Amino acid sequence: MIPFPSHPSFEPEETAPELSGGEVLEEADDDLFERYRFTVDKGQSLLRIDKFLTTKVQNATRNKVQAAARAGNILVNGNPVKPNYRVKPLDEISVLMEGEPRDQTIHPENIPLDIVYEDDHLLVVNKVAGMVVHPGHNNYTGTLVHALAWHLMEKPEADSGPLLVHRIDKDTSGILVVAKNETAQSALARQFFEHSSERHYLALVWGDLAEGEGTIRGHIGRSLKDRKVMSVFPDGAHGKEAVTHWKVLERFNYVTLVDCRLETGRTHQIRAHFRYLGHPLFNDARYGGNAVLRGTTFTRYRQFVENCFQLIPRQALHAATLAFDHPVSRERMRFESPLPEDFRLALEKWRRYAERLTTDD
Repeated sequence: MIPFPSHPSFEPEETAPELSGGEVLEEADDDLFERYRFTVDKGQSLLRIDKFLTTKVQNATRNKVQAAARAGNILVNGNPVKPNYRVKPLDEISVLMEGEPRDQTIHPENIPLDIVYEDDHLLVVNKVAGMVVHPGHNNYTGTLVHALAWHLMEKPEADSGPLLVHRIDKDTSGILVVAKNETAQSALARQFFEHSSERHYLALVWGDLAEGEGTIRGHIGRSLKDRKVMSVFPDGAHGKEAVTHWKVLERFNYVTLVDCRLETGRTHQIRAHFRYLGHPLFNDARYGGNAVLRGTTFTRYRQFVENCFQLIPRQALHAATLAFDHPVSRERMRFESPLPEDFRLALEKWRRYAERLTTDD
């Protein structure tokens, strides 16, 4: 077990601009959490920091601020403080906090869930492909949040309902952690923000990657041409820093199975990064992977690829591993999710095809 740090802290970026009035400085983990920085006015009277921040951060409640402080996510002049700290003129305050208000009108829905671990502070769920994580445009029912709300209805330790720490795409399968209280949520969020959590994804990508491993660095932000997709801006002119480490696991001539370790957690990060490399994910319609991009022109081969598309009618991406420090016990926890059947069957089909090619040669 790896011990949880006894005095967690984070250093504000020295190159980031100083802000006042509650503007967002930066966002992390699919925009669920934001870091804010404030310089207290010269004329500020002594005031508890939990009260001060509720007036400065949009949608912040006193409970949410107190939970962030207990998790070590509020720093004053570089040091973590308690909720009763009284701000002074010219204090430099940095805070990591949930950036979007939770929908208080969630109606629990009895939807089956694959819960692989649960205690009084958190639960870990293996999400199926096709399930949206949280309500949004055109997805007002049937989400993971609705299912979790049903599961937690009779659990007194979850009086706040399910609290998201991170998200995965609708058509991505795999594992994610959900907090049961705001203190656990804040402590877990800091680990995702500081990259001390560990996330590995399995991806089937088009093409035969030239190297055995590598790192993709390039800011990710909304496409300037199509707001429905994310683009990579290697010069950093737009978007937020994004880093993906990858390693080849298996080659199948025309597609490659890779392990992806996320250093950051931007929206569609793996999908956008590999399209940028020229190797979009297999059957990723949004990022151009749903066409026959590699291989031969023979009708038989094209039919083979179409059959694979039918086996896995989504992007071939699976959140396979998640590791983090427990917010209370401070012990390292690690969870692994086996490949779902659609991904496994498509992989086996490609493996047999590659073996036949080797035999024919």
